[in-house]
Amino acid sequence: MFPSRRKAAQLPWEDGRGSLLFLGFLSSSFTILRNSRKKGKRIRSRLLPSSLPRKCSVFHLFVACLLLGFLSLLWLQLSCSGDMAWAARGQGQETPGPPRACPPEPPPEHWEEDPSWGPHRLAVLVPFRERFEELLVFVPHMHRFLIRKKIPHHIYVLNQVDHFRFNRAALINVGFLESSNSTDYIAMHDVDLLPLNEELDYGFPEAGPFHVASPELHPLYHYKTYVGGILLLSKQHYQLCNGMSNRFWGWGREDDEFYRRIKGAGLQLFRPSGITTGYKTFRHLHDPAWRKRDQKRIAAQKQEQFKVDREGGLNTVKYRVDTRTALSVGGAPCTVLNIMLDCDKTATPWCTFG
Repeated sequence: MFPSRRKAAQLPWEDGRGSLLFLGFLSSSFTILRNSRKKGKRIRSRLLPSSLPRKCSVFHLFVACLLLGFLSLLWLQLSCSGDMAWAARGQGQETPGPPRACPPEPPPEHWEEDPSWGPHRLAVLVPFRERFEELLVFVPHMHRFLIRKKIPHHIYVLNQVDHFRFNRAALINVGFLESSNSTDYIAMHDVDLLPLNEELDYGFPEAGPFHVASPELHPLYHYKTYVGGILLLSKQHYQLCNGMSNRFWGWGREDDEFYRRIKGAGLQLFRPSGITTGYKTFRHLHDPAWRKRDQKRIAAQKQEQFKVDREGGLNTVKYRVDTRTALSVGGAPCTVLNIMLDCDKTATPWCTFG
């Protein structure tokens, strides 16, 4: 179901061999040059352009080439997609054009969580269906982002594999129930929304739900009751809300209903402060021209979408986990749950495409 994981071809400098090769080249070159000078075999300037000084020797040209090579490598290191790109992203900026080859960061799977990072652990819940291009970008980006922020975490890709319409809220309920007991708070996280500003807080939301993708920062949605995109909750608070409603098949409205659940549970909603990058705080990957959203409203769904579901939620979600697979995406670990949701067609006949 997922694309085959193949190792990308490594450039010489990516595994440390480049430095050894370069040092070996220097050593051999200097040995040859020293032996040549000892034997008195110096090639004079008659083989060189007439514009060069007559005393210019192969040795001088060799040294000049070495200097130029060193300066070129230094410029590549400073200008490629490494240090300068990360600095720009930290300010909420995006670097133009495709990234250039650069010595990469150490593979994320080699980075271990440190007990000093704190007692809490985050379950990143990612509702998903047939958006592999976005997933290939999301998982490595989020893993590195949270590692740099020293947030213990695990990413759960909640892949809906049944034949019903997409149900983001039900998938999040399933992810909550299936996530490890080693996690004590969740991030309801869209796969197409990447945080760029490392001042964003992904820490434990002890006081109440924390809306990371607030209306002041989200590139698309700016109404004040919006709680979609990225929302952090402790597992205790999510249970207090009885999770999300399972009645929302198709795209949209489930997060608006969840906002009313948060208020109904007496919880205070918190949002970021002091973030100065505005609508450039996130990168939005979704291309509406390429991937259309399922915004159909069928039969009574037009009226039901504005109602509060006072009965359904965590306690009524019906599903089966078909497979659970541990994967490494671009070197970043995650768990993919292939989920078969169940639909009561009497209660929600709009769950089918027909």
